[in-house]
Amino acid sequence: MSNNELTHPNIKDGWFKESVVIWPGQAMSLQVNEVLHREKSKYQDVLVFESTNYGNVLVLDGAIQATERDEFSYQEMIAHLPLNSHPNPRKVLVIGGGDGGVLREVVKHASVEEVTLCEIDEAVIRVSKKYLPGMAIGFTHPKVKVHVGDGFEYLATHKNEYDVIITDSSDPVGPAESLFGAPFYQLLHDALREGGIICSQGECIWLDTDLIRKLIDTSRGIYPVVSYAYTTIPTYPSGQIGFLLCSKNKDTVFGKPLRKWTAEEEGTLLRYYNADIHEAAFKLPQFAKTALQL
Repeated sequence: MSNNELTHPNIKDGWFKESVVIWPGQAMSLQVNEVLHREKSKYQDVLVFESTNYGNVLVLDGAIQATERDEFSYQEMIAHLPLNSHPNPRKVLVIGGGDGGVLREVVKHASVEEVTLCEIDEAVIRVSKKYLPGMAIGFTHPKVKVHVGDGFEYLATHKNEYDVIITDSSDPVGPAESLFGAPFYQLLHDALREGGIICSQGECIWLDTDLIRKLIDTSRGIYPVVSYAYTTIPTYPSGQIGFLLCSKNKDTVFGKPLRKWTAEEEGTLLRYYNADIHEAAFKLPQFAKTALQL
């Protein structure tokens, strides 16, 4: 079947519409130029299409994961918030992130000597290399190592090893469901070196305050410092997504970047993140501060 004959149940009359049960009553929709790829991997439904306004779009199990137009907001923030909160991040682990975008950002830090990606679904890596080259460029860096496998199992065999661990997961359904429970957050803690930091995809304050509060409460029982930040991104639910950050160092202050690029470097290296945005990301609206008890 040629690409121009590919179809998908989520695409009707030239428009893609998300189908995710955890966001009842709403769905993001994008106009489609062409369906580029469709497959059922071992773990999930994988779709890539070219949109009219957002470039190529990666969809997993009916939920948008990345678009070429706005992916940089999420990738930069989930990487640079934790990395610039650590005094000297040398060894980094990325769980999920099979599109390569987080890798692309991590290697911008000169202190990083090695970054390992652990992605459960080889299809995400393979498809991203073909259809999202601006993100998958992260795989080409010599500091990058790739492990295809389950993040839960990987952490169980790696203790006291990483300065920063970034969990770039999809939502808590399907293959990512196990990445939102207390056992996983304990494994993350144990895989960190002294003073280590984690940053995990933290859902949306407009939709998921109960889940976020549960994650924060769980993390407070494991880490001395827990905080929450967010970024804006048009194609994620309600145009916003958050990050849960935890540190083994009781003196960590996430709201103030410990390390900074110069203004010139920010202008060259980055499209969304800068030192001011770092600080602003931790300033929550009152309803979220109240609900999350932050």
